[in-house]
Amino acid sequence: MRRTPARRPTIKDIARRAGVSESAVSFALNGRPGVSEATRARIRRVAEELGWQPSTAARALSGEGAATVGLVLARPARTLGVESFFLQLVSGVQEVLAGRGLGLLFQVVEDLDAECAVYRRWWAERRVDGLLVVDPRADDPRPALLDRLGLPAVVVGALDGRGAPHGAISTLWADDTGAMASIVGHLYGLGHRRITHIAGLPELAHTRRRMACLRAEAARRGLPDVRSVTTDYSDAQGAEATRRELAGDRPPTALVYDNDVMAVAGLAVAAGRGVPVPAALSIVAWDDSVLCRSTHPALTALVRDTAAFGRHAAEHLLALLDGGPPVSVQDAVPRLSPRASTGPACNGAPRPVV
Repeated sequence: MRRTPARRPTIKDIARRAGVSESAVSFALNGRPGVSEATRARIRRVAEELGWQPSTAARALSGEGAATVGLVLARPARTLGVESFFLQLVSGVQEVLAGRGLGLLFQVVEDLDAECAVYRRWWAERRVDGLLVVDPRADDPRPALLDRLGLPAVVVGALDGRGAPHGAISTLWADDTGAMASIVGHLYGLGHRRITHIAGLPELAHTRRRMACLRAEAARRGLPDVRSVTTDYSDAQGAEATRRELAGDRPPTALVYDNDVMAVAGLAVAAGRGVPVPAALSIVAWDDSVLCRSTHPALTALVRDTAAFGRHAAEHLLALLDGGPPVSVQDAVPRLSPRASTGPACNGAPRPVV
């Protein structure tokens, strides 16, 4: 037998039970004058008994806000299901938003133009009160757009190198340059002179900073066989880049991957080609996860509390929504955790690849 869905209580229901007019209920629930304090208290008590909650759409139409924060991700959808970074980030964000009774509106789109179109639509429809913006780009159009729209936002990642505040936009960023320098220093200390960075999307600002730091560290240490190759962050492209690197005339002795998924895929490629890790090849993952700790050997990785990163981003957005000034804040620098996937370099003759 099909069950009839429960009906949500309305202002009319509250008015009927409280014995007042619907306009009196509206005045009472919206904190407006026009009813006595005793009537206001009775109406609110009845509303609570009925389980009434204000409609988000109605709140938006009245200018009282949507009680919702937006997050749009312009990344290939196939790369999200296995990457833990965004799941942990969102869990931290949601933890803070839940404490204030706010919802999170999340959407995945194909590219930056589609992301900007979503922002304009959400603004026109009053769907969100503020935004969390991820993956800053070089010459990023989003801050100027959000400034024109008057939407408070927190950019997760540095804008213009160090993320100066822009309009009603705060930035929360980690030092990608310092993190990459720590990786290169660790590998150099182990004797590695041929290092390849399997990077993510080339248009992202943090990818460019990591690549630039790698080049600077290589120049400073006199390492000619150091380079970066870009991918879409997927395990498929990470594996393909690994195959190309290991098949070269002078294959790298160390590979640095921009996420955990690609690092695990690269480890599998090395095993399939008979390249022992770490005896002949060292592997480093940029972001730590249970994947990195579950492989054999366990992967050396950059460790940070990504959920805390998400909580901090949400807290800065709430501060903007509460009328606070925009800020630029550096979060904790990820810490390199050496594990069994990195060891002394084998810089002799090129390895045979089967």
